[in-house]
Amino acid sequence: MNRLQAIRPFGQRLWLDNLSRELIASGELARLLADDGIAGVTSNPAIFHKAISTDPRYRDELAQLKSDATLSAEQRYETLVIADIRAACDLTLPQYQTTAGDDGYVSLEVSPALAHDEAGTLAAARRLWVAIDRPNAMIKIPATPPGIAAFRQLTAEGINVNITLLFSLKQVEAVWDAYIAGLSARHAAGQPLRHVKAVASFFLSRVDSLLDAQLPAPLQGKAAIALAKAAYRRYLQRFHGAEFAALHAAGARPQFLLWASTGTKNQAYSDVLYVESLIGADTVNTVPDATLALFRDHGHAAATLAADGDAALAVLAAAQAAGIDFDAVGEQLQRDGLALFEKAFAELLQLTA
Repeated sequence: MNRLQAIRPFGQRLWLDNLSRELIASGELARLLADDGIAGVTSNPAIFHKAISTDPRYRDELAQLKSDATLSAEQRYETLVIADIRAACDLTLPQYQTTAGDDGYVSLEVSPALAHDEAGTLAAARRLWVAIDRPNAMIKIPATPPGIAAFRQLTAEGINVNITLLFSLKQVEAVWDAYIAGLSARHAAGQPLRHVKAVASFFLSRVDSLLDAQLPAPLQGKAAIALAKAAYRRYLQRFHGAEFAALHAAGARPQFLLWASTGTKNQAYSDVLYVESLIGADTVNTVPDATLALFRDHGHAAATLAADGDAALAVLAAAQAAGIDFDAVGEQLQRDGLALFEKAFAELLQLTA
């Protein structure tokens, strides 16, 4: 068992935050699944922009798609990447099957241009779900208010969702409200719950990148981990308590927290800070290749997520006393994240125009 595999006995899954045809065709993704215990894959517009702009395997198909003037740039993009998502789903399907649907998911994001359009998000998510046609696919949706409303409806319809760009406890609670409401509506309609899977993607390093300059030295580099630990405490209360008990008995799965943005941006901190500090049951950590390699080399697996919960709350209280409004920070970071995804998506469509 290598250092990455040592995480799994603590109940956490590692997903790869990357996807490309090279990764699939070279056998590297299969190796990561087999040797490192990777249990899923996430993608986003920036990841696919890098893949399509650098991987020659896309060139001939893209040229053929461009010869069809009836296709939009977005339709060409979707044709390219849906093939990749399907191939990755097929590689992870054995995990999905052997774990009865706990593992083996692959995420594809709706257009970030739809972030404030509930109807548009619903239509795109349904279309992508049908086009991918894999039970272990996940449709990725930003956690704006319209996105959360769409998430509730998609959950009721039995579509797997990775709801993303979460930066605050307020946002996470709203997502869990929507998930439980969607499952409740599905259950009331007599529909099965067991196959429905959703994760809540909580972004970490961007929180510290923003707040460190506003915090006294003893609190720097601690806010994101404190927020994550506080969110996990609430997760345990909501999904392992009375509120979720009836749905759980009917077959529903809790909505795991997924740690995102886990590559360390500040070189003063440990390069595996956001992996080592947040290992615990019922969670996912989606990790970029570089951070995977670093943890494989020198990371230490231990049950850290549930430890020092009171100390984490004390960090948050001290930060608030220092003037930090975590709800406002969450809104700002979500807006900033959406802007980055919109820019990446626009650049992506330039490649396929």
